[in-house]
Amino acid sequence: MPSSYLWLIPLLPFVGFLINGTVGRKLPRAAVTGIALLFTAIPALLVAWIWSGVLAGAAPLAVVSRPWIAISGFTVNFAFTVDHLTAIMLGVVTGVGFLIHLYSAGYMAHEDGYWRFFAYLNLFMFFMLVLVLSSSFLLLFVGWEGVGLASYLLIGFYFKKDAAANAGKKAFIVNRIGDFGFLLAMFLIIAYFGTLDFATVFARASTVHHTGGFFTAICLLLVLGAAGKSAQIPLYVWLPDAMEGPTPVSALIHAATMVTAGIYMVARCHVLFDKSPAALTVVACIGAATAIFAASIGLVQQDIKRVLAYSTVSQLGYMFLACGVGAYSAAIFHLMTHAFFKALLFLAAGSVIHALSGEQDMRKMGAMRRRIPITFWTMTMGVIAIGGIYPFSGFFSKDEILYRTFVSDNPIGKLLWFVGLVTAGMTSFYMFRLWFKTFFGQSHVEEHGADHAATAGHGSPAHAHASGHVMEDEHDEGQAAHPHGVHESPWIMLFPLVILAILSLIGGWVGIPAALGGHNEIEHFLAPVFSSSTELAEAVPVSHGLELTLAAISLLTAAIGFFVAFFLYIRRPGTSTALATRFKPVYTLLENKFYIDELYSNFILTPIMVVSRLLLAGVVDQGVVNGVPAATSAGVRGLGSLTRRMQSGNIRSYAGWLALGAAAVLAFMIFGHATWMQL
Repeated sequence: MPSSYLWLIPLLPFVGFLINGTVGRKLPRAAVTGIALLFTAIPALLVAWIWSGVLAGAAPLAVVSRPWIAISGFTVNFAFTVDHLTAIMLGVVTGVGFLIHLYSAGYMAHEDGYWRFFAYLNLFMFFMLVLVLSSSFLLLFVGWEGVGLASYLLIGFYFKKDAAANAGKKAFIVNRIGDFGFLLAMFLIIAYFGTLDFATVFARASTVHHTGGFFTAICLLLVLGAAGKSAQIPLYVWLPDAMEGPTPVSALIHAATMVTAGIYMVARCHVLFDKSPAALTVVACIGAATAIFAASIGLVQQDIKRVLAYSTVSQLGYMFLACGVGAYSAAIFHLMTHAFFKALLFLAAGSVIHALSGEQDMRKMGAMRRRIPITFWTMTMGVIAIGGIYPFSGFFSKDEILYRTFVSDNPIGKLLWFVGLVTAGMTSFYMFRLWFKTFFGQSHVEEHGADHAATAGHGSPAHAHASGHVMEDEHDEGQAAHPHGVHESPWIMLFPLVILAILSLIGGWVGIPAALGGHNEIEHFLAPVFSSSTELAEAVPVSHGLELTLAAISLLTAAIGFFVAFFLYIRRPGTSTALATRFKPVYTLLENKFYIDELYSNFILTPIMVVSRLLLAGVVDQGVVNGVPAATSAGVRGLGSLTRRMQSGNIRSYAGWLALGAAAVLAFMIFGHATWMQL
């Protein structure tokens, strides 16, 4: 693909946003759909063209415009570039993004604000593509802030619903905390390197022989930014609440694209992180802690989307862990496979919610596998993939992370590996728990109302509730409102599920390690990007026997998670309730998410609000805003009372003032003039 066409990839979704965002209200829904799909399909085709060139060994693409900022020798170009890392990210963003757009056409078919939803989706695609294609920290920051804005709009799409509006604000504010760290990191990069261009910064950093110090400061600030976008401890709290947005938003932003921006940024800046072992250790510890922390919360959640939300946080922790031990290729590998199976799981969950007219509580599901068979089989593929079962994609990418962690030279590498292994078992358990509670066992679906079977399908009134998520918007836990007859989704929603299910199966085959008879093509593909880190990784002797042993342990752990879930929810379905009662304090702690939101509210938000109110109300508002005008008016009144006495209406008083004024003028003319002449 010629470089001259590269700028079309981000521009086309922006054009779609402009059209639907300005005149979409007046267009028929078919036209809105066509515009949104067309302006995401063409970039996907262009990316396929790029891939054909990259696989053929073409040199990296680059488009450089005129200097964007030029101040006293400091210059930033508005430039795009494509290397092997960018190619993978582009494939994920445009490919999975287009499938989610297609799914949304069915899911949101009867939703008010249909044009607004697709305008926001296209806007998000534009900013995400700018982020991925950028060749400098500053342009990446533009995309970084843009996806934050678009996610705020999409999470709060149901803006009349308080929970959705608050979730959008929470995501926006928490991300600003991380963005502040990113901004400070850019200032330090300018101070140290004198530029924000990736190629120049990384080239100069690679020639520096010392480690730590300034590099550690820069990297830790970048980690703060990455923790915000990729929902890591302590800035993970926005992502579970973001499930208040429509399900396609959860799939696009919080599974496949936006939340991976932090992982991508750390991998892109690997040259800087390799210069700071301390920063890498911090990244690894944050990732491991986030992985097991979020997985433990996911064990007991009842909302099907919230289980997937905490699963996303946990899997992002895996990617952070990989980056922290220098296994950047493994992190990107898992980023790619995770995009496939987690987008599939969210969209399949949306299909389940559609079938139940908005119900999300797994306690009101069960025995649905024969009633929505295509959704069942596709979701099964996603569950097996994330569970780490051979030969699905999640097994290979997760196993690569665990192996690289175990053999890393990190002093606590073995401990980090153990945390990752336990997390893998927990992941298998809670995902098969979701699978069993949704599709097996006794049906708890509450069916009543009008006969839905005769009217189900695309365009039906019942579909308006399901695909438009009216019930999700108004649903309160404990109140069921299922029309009679669970129904399968229309094919415009099922087709993306089928494609993603296939990718969830075969997507990991590009990373089959040599110990299992493969060549780990993705590691070789990314070697030009991570050349220095690859050399460090290859310095560690590769033991096929050790790798096979660790893979077997990982597979056994996943199998244990499956059998425990089978025992608790199929074989002895009452056992889980008994265990919850027996270990009620632990269960309550997990169910309430370790009370982190309450801790944030009581010890951070409330003090800030109290101080701000006292400061603003007591000092600024009363002292400045109200105090200055009040003091001014009092002064004017006082001056007025004095001058009023001069206007008494008494002629003798006027004569006295006139004489006093004349005396003052005379005194000035005599004494003041003489003094002035001396000066």
